[in-house]
Amino acid sequence: MNGALSTYSFSDVVGSIHCGLMEDYVFTGKGVGSITISKSTERTTHDIAADGSVMVSKVPGNNGTVTIEVQQTSPLNKWLNGWFQKLWNSPTSKWASTTILIRNGHLGNTHVCVGVSPSKEPDTPYQSQGGRVTWQLMCADIVNNPI
Repeated sequence: MNGALSTYSFSDVVGSIHCGLMEDYVFTGKGVGSITISKSTERTTHDIAADGSVMVSKVPGNNGTVTIEVQQTSPLNKWLNGWFQKLWNSPTSKWASTTILIRNGHLGNTHVCVGVSPSKEPDTPYQSQGGRVTWQLMCADIVNNPI
């Protein structure tokens, strides 16, 4: 076998959600199908002049989304539904007061997401067997810190 062997396991992923309006939620994958962290800002733009010269711009911005796919019967989905309702019924100043930490010690990284708020309530499937729901959470700032 040529090359190095590498491994990955979702069980190495640990996350926590902190919102001062309710108990923190710590998850280790129970009922979670996937977590995707996406930055929204394109870091580079090019402006092309009439003569073809290119001006390259370095663009700041760490906003983005965390997309969490969960089983509809999972404890995390239940918590997220309660969290949404609590935020919705709280003063507007609390709407983006949540912080999420997602850590994978094996891969050596930690994502810290602040200013988190739900994009919307997820679509709810009703069908012959249980399904998954997808929570899209908007984040004002996402930082990927190496461990």
